[in-house]
Amino acid sequence: MDEQSNFLHLPHGEAGRGPLVGGASFVILADGSFPTHDIPLDILHNAKYLCCCDGAGMELISHGIMPDAIVGDCDSMTEEFKERYKDIIHVVEEQEYNDLTKCTKHVLEIQNSEFKIQNDTSAETMVDKAADRLLPHGEAGRGPTIAYLGCTGKREDHTLGNISLMAFYMEEFGIKPYMFTDYGVFMPAHGTQTFRSTPRLQVSIFNISCEELTSEGLRWNAYPYRQLWQGTLNEATGDSFTIHADGTYIVYVTYEAKT
Repeated sequence: MDEQSNFLHLPHGEAGRGPLVGGASFVILADGSFPTHDIPLDILHNAKYLCCCDGAGMELISHGIMPDAIVGDCDSMTEEFKERYKDIIHVVEEQEYNDLTKCTKHVLEIQNSEFKIQNDTSAETMVDKAADRLLPHGEAGRGPTIAYLGCTGKREDHTLGNISLMAFYMEEFGIKPYMFTDYGVFMPAHGTQTFRSTPRLQVSIFNISCEELTSEGLRWNAYPYRQLWQGTLNEATGDSFTIHADGTYIVYVTYEAKT
C-alpha cells in the first residue's frame, strides 16, 4: 500500500489522542458487501471485539474468522448453525431497531459491563496498520470508538440508512463511529473540526442539522447544503481542511488522492 492510501484523514484537535490506538478496538460487521480493501480488512483482522449482524456472522465464519458475537433476529439462520454457535449468538427479536443498531447496543452493553479491553501500547493496533490516527470528535461523541464495516453494497436503502445512522449513534449514544468502506470512510462530526488530508484527496460533506456551514482548505467552500448531492465531490487542497459548523454533518473522505 502506498503512503497516501496508508494515511487515514480523520478529525483531530487539541486532545490529539487516537481512541483506537492502544485501546479498545470495537468492530461491527454488517451484512452488506464483504470488505476487500486492505484498510477495512486490517481493521477486521485486528479487532479486539468483533460483533456481527446475523447474516454477516455466517459469511464471516465461512471466511474462517470467528466473531465474538452475532446479534440480530437470526431468522435467516439454520437451526444447525444456531445450535453450533449458540454460545456467541444473541437473538434480539424486537423490530424497532435494525440489526446494525442492535449490534451497537450490544457492544455498548459489553463495553459498560464485564468486558474490559486492556491497553496494549506495545502492539500494532488496527489503526497503526491502516491509518495514521483515529482522533476524537467534539463534545457530541465522548464514548467508545466503534469501526463499522460491510455497511454498504447490496440494497441501496440499507446503505443510505446505515450511513445516516452514524450521526444518530454519535448524537444519541455518545459514541465515535467510523464507517469504513472499500473506498473511504464516513465520519459524523459536530461543530468545528479539522481533518488531516493530502492535496486532491476527495471529500464529500452531508449536512444533517447545520444552519451555518463553511470550510477552509477545500477546493469549493462549504455552505449549509439543503440537498444531499450539494456537498459531494469536493477536494482537499493541502495537508488539512477545517469545517466550521453549528450542527451535525457527515464527512466522507477517500483513502487515496485523485490522480
